[in-house]
Amino acid sequence: MDGRYIGPMDTAAIDRDLDTLSRNAAAWARTSLDDKIHLLERLVVRADRMAADWVSAAAAAKGLPEGSPLVGEEWMSGPYALIYGATAVAETLERLATGRDLLEGFPIRVGPDGRVSVQVYPKDLIERLLLSGLTAEVRMMEGVDTSNLRDTMATFYRQEHPQGTVTLVLGAGNIASIAPLDLVTMLINRGSVAMLKMNPVNDYLGPIFEDIFAPFVDAGYVRFAYGGSDVGEYLVRHRAVDAVHMTGSARTHDAIVYGTGDDGAARKAADRPIFDKPLTSELGGVGPTIVVPGRWSDADLRFHAEHLVTQKLHNSGFNCIANQVIVLPEGWPGSERLVDAIERVVSGLEPRPAYYPGADERVRRFAETHPSARALTDAATPVTLIENVDPGSDALCFSDEAFGPVLATTTLPAPDVGTYLAAAVEFANDRLSGTLGANVLVHPRTLRAEAPSVERAILDLRYGTVALNTWTGVGFLLPRATWGAFPGHRRNDIQSGVGVVHNALMFERPERTILRGPFAPAPRTFLTGEFHVAPKPPFFVTNRQAAVVGERLTRHAANPSWLRFGGIIGAALRG
Repeated sequence: MDGRYIGPMDTAAIDRDLDTLSRNAAAWARTSLDDKIHLLERLVVRADRMAADWVSAAAAAKGLPEGSPLVGEEWMSGPYALIYGATAVAETLERLATGRDLLEGFPIRVGPDGRVSVQVYPKDLIERLLLSGLTAEVRMMEGVDTSNLRDTMATFYRQEHPQGTVTLVLGAGNIASIAPLDLVTMLINRGSVAMLKMNPVNDYLGPIFEDIFAPFVDAGYVRFAYGGSDVGEYLVRHRAVDAVHMTGSARTHDAIVYGTGDDGAARKAADRPIFDKPLTSELGGVGPTIVVPGRWSDADLRFHAEHLVTQKLHNSGFNCIANQVIVLPEGWPGSERLVDAIERVVSGLEPRPAYYPGADERVRRFAETHPSARALTDAATPVTLIENVDPGSDALCFSDEAFGPVLATTTLPAPDVGTYLAAAVEFANDRLSGTLGANVLVHPRTLRAEAPSVERAILDLRYGTVALNTWTGVGFLLPRATWGAFPGHRRNDIQSGVGVVHNALMFERPERTILRGPFAPAPRTFLTGEFHVAPKPPFFVTNRQAAVVGERLTRHAANPSWLRFGGIIGAALRG
């Protein structure tokens, strides 16, 4: 490797690295499955070895105190996610290498509309217990049926003579595992060598990632780049780059595709791109959580207040999948009580800095734009609540992702559950920007009584991940789930992007991932007709054992054992 690109852009070093990738692209595309599996196994070992350094560096950069439960976020969305993802992809390659059915052990379901879904979680008893009560299914696009489903999987590995390509990955600056997981997707699912351009916000992780991916780097299949927008611009236009995958904002996407300024705006309006390479993207958006009326107890309200606060304030709110708008039923007594409970949860949280650049300005802009906005904390960048936003308005909180600690509420008429859900789905689809993820919270009694309306709502929501009684962010951690926007966005109206990542089973025509979780924590699940093990999900910002559980999850993912699994459950039960 030629070293990090620090300071003035070193185009000669970049050119050398891209030349290396180009020369090795065909060799990587034709590398045997066994050799790819071996490289992934070495990656897992190295990630396990570097995990503590990774978490320590990320926690320090984000201002998390040593020993804080919040450090669990860095374990779970950092090395755990990468190790779990790489292991799942390696298992798929093993099935390909041995001729096993890629879907053996994964139930296939055909819905009333004829559409095919594959349950990708849980795969086995350990997964069933780790995220107890959670299921995930990947629903396929129209035209995929049980007769051709397998033909639409792992299509790269059906090519007789793949030529090889060079992909540029523009890394994210928030969740630490996004960039390395995207790198794995490009290397394995797409069979492409790759250059990872680190985001300046978290490029301190670059040396750690270089160590983890050293076997790929040494073989000439991966390179790293560092620097600002000038480096990114040079890379995306480089003749040696065949394709680009990015995580970021729609503005960055449009700057790549159409350019900037008035000329860029005119090109976008006319859809006259200056960029002609394949470009996939994950661009975030305004995420909704639809709360369905029902007989919620005080304990239900408290639990889901913690749930909603987690959806917003995990990683200090700097998540593309963060909930931004809570949709509440008009006239339901629980609406006001739920908002009150949210305020109480926020007031009891451990303070932490808003580390992502520009957060102060973004929060201030949202507060000044919405008359009902008020600060719930006295931090320099306060958690800000915007209440009762008119659902028919052109409010900023509906059109712009705050990417920070801003949460809004809106209410819709609820003469009955079916009417309310239909209106809430229409609002989410047509009024909110983006299609990355949507959440729905429904009490089990209501779910049983209104099952057709709830199922219709889940299928009508045009989002890449839809979560029932859990958070769509959990889907990011499930490697066999797909992660990305709802398909079909036009290039000049990109919304939350194009394409999917993770996707360890390598579905080529997925429409969305659907998550279903338990409504209430144990032991109240017995009263609602559900069952799961842990009293509080480990990803909750209020979980006191999150750091312990996160580290143990990571070690178990790298070296599974029933002893390590017992340690995870023991810590989870104390959460």
